[in-house]
Amino acid sequence: MTSRLEGTVALVTGASSGIGHATALELAREGASVALVGRREDRLTDLAAQISDAGGRALVVPADITDAQAATEAVERTVEGLGRLDTLVNNAGLMLLGPAPGANLNDWRRMIDINLMGLMYTAHAAVPHLVKAAAEQPRQVADIVNIGSLAGRAAFAMSAVYSATKFGVGAFSEALRQELTRQHVRVSVIEPGSVDTELRTHNPDVIQQQIVAALGDIERLQSHDIADAVGYIVTRPRHVAVAELLVRPTQQA
Repeated sequence: MTSRLEGTVALVTGASSGIGHATALELAREGASVALVGRREDRLTDLAAQISDAGGRALVVPADITDAQAATEAVERTVEGLGRLDTLVNNAGLMLLGPAPGANLNDWRRMIDINLMGLMYTAHAAVPHLVKAAAEQPRQVADIVNIGSLAGRAAFAMSAVYSATKFGVGAFSEALRQELTRQHVRVSVIEPGSVDTELRTHNPDVIQQQIVAALGDIERLQSHDIADAVGYIVTRPRHVAVAELLVRPTQQA
């Protein structure tokens, strides 16, 4: 364990797998106590044990943040259980691809609910605690890191609503950044390209095959690559803010 985040508390949504799992480990390695938020409690419990075994501190917070009250309660449980909140990583997300004509409207709603509304609900609940943390020791700065996507910079066929949610994440992040910057709450958005996670496995086999064919045999990003980017952002000195970070596989066009 290192100590750049010693004495701070982080909350990571979607911590049960992929980028969220790797990010929780990264922040714990930097010395933060970490609240693990997600719907799969068994996986969160395993992750908490992994962090504890390495000398860190973790709190399991099962929650479905698509419900505004549940998102608020997850933040409150974090503050009650770990004492404060310095860092929020909004990672939970869903990617359901396919043609817009004839699409299942429930799939659209699910993506909007988790990718956009869940992120907003959690940020809304967290902001007062982050402002308070930024005014106090140990670091006098706080962070919101929102995980966007390359699809939030350029829209692609078959990803109309997914792209719409991720464009929304970018817009929300930038506006919130401007509102909080004088209070030393930094708001950042990370936009990954193709990452080798379970995200694409929520799609039908035919869509998964199309994704693989479109990417070819490139070496894709791993979850720890994005976790490393989160770690970089939140460990910058108080006067340094990284507002936007695009991370692509080297071979991705």
